[in-house]
Amino acid sequence: MSQVSPVIVAAARTPIGTADHAFASLTVEQLGAPVLRSLLDRTGLNGDEVDDVILGNCMGPGGNVARLTALTAGLPAGVPGLTVDRQCASGLAAIDLAAQLVRGGARIVLAGGVESASTAPWRSWPPVDGAEPVRYQRAPFAPAPEDLDMGLANDLLAAEAGVARERQDAYAARSHARAVAAQQGGVFDAEIVPLATVSRDDRPRAGFTEQRLARLRPAFRARGTVTAGNSCGISDGAAAVAVVSREVQERLAVPGLRVLATATTGVMPSRPGRGLVPAVHLALERAGASLDQVDAIELNEAFAGQILACCDELGLDPARVCAEGGALALGHPWGASGAVLVVRLFSRLVTRNQGRLGLAAIAAGGGMGVAMVVERC
Repeated sequence: MSQVSPVIVAAARTPIGTADHAFASLTVEQLGAPVLRSLLDRTGLNGDEVDDVILGNCMGPGGNVARLTALTAGLPAGVPGLTVDRQCASGLAAIDLAAQLVRGGARIVLAGGVESASTAPWRSWPPVDGAEPVRYQRAPFAPAPEDLDMGLANDLLAAEAGVARERQDAYAARSHARAVAAQQGGVFDAEIVPLATVSRDDRPRAGFTEQRLARLRPAFRARGTVTAGNSCGISDGAAAVAVVSREVQERLAVPGLRVLATATTGVMPSRPGRGLVPAVHLALERAGASLDQVDAIELNEAFAGQILACCDELGLDPARVCAEGGALALGHPWGASGAVLVVRLFSRLVTRNQGRLGLAAIAAGGGMGVAMVVERC
């Protein structure tokens, strides 16, 4: 194994809070800083050893969120920061960049993502001809004809893929049931950094049965199949990992996840939810592995219909995805969600030794996907 093989030696996240609830008053740096500090505490690394901090963020205040968060965490002024925006894939893209920096000679990079939907600034276009400024919720992802809202785009994707409403509700109910069981069993405890007296994820609900979900009305079009119940929640949270060289891992004498391969791809922007499909194919090809060989699979569950459409296209049994619940149950803090996937892989493969190979993948607005294959070492 190369001495510059990137290895993830620590992983942590905040609880995931539903927007305007548990973390309603916390800004991005207040969410992210405790996670960065936790990575140093878990590894025994010193802040002045860190070569860079890379964080994904989509809707924050602008500026360099990673630098602000690093300084808030008490890292020395000599540690730089880089903020990444690849929409929902930002957190996983940040970890990918960290791995590339290690391959290029960096020794220690902290990487992940952070999102505070609760404190995201209001945005508006400049006034025209004396009219009032026009407020908007998000920036354009693509040229206007293909720039569909995520709910509508993924409702159409599910319809085109033939994913029935009943399958979507069943999948969402299973995600909640799995997350509730994991939460009650203390499975998430080791990966969570308690914050503002909160130590548990807000969203998992034991009562989200198929029967209850079946009563909900379509959310995005009159005869659609996507509802509030089989969609993810809008959330606040942060997640990050420590990516180090093989040399540093050997010095620390700890197990970790070696980053075998990554891939970033694009698809038609009007159907962004299937962006993870070509990314998974390419990452597995680069890793020299097949889906059958992967022990732990974490895909971002933005919408049940979207994940099922992707699983069908990949030939993947949906029961293998997010064995302890995913974003449908835990929530979707946009810029952090890709990093949450890697934290979950670390918990399953390293902390609890539940296999050797792991896959994380996520689709993003604008029609993109990012995937990563890791190996316990």
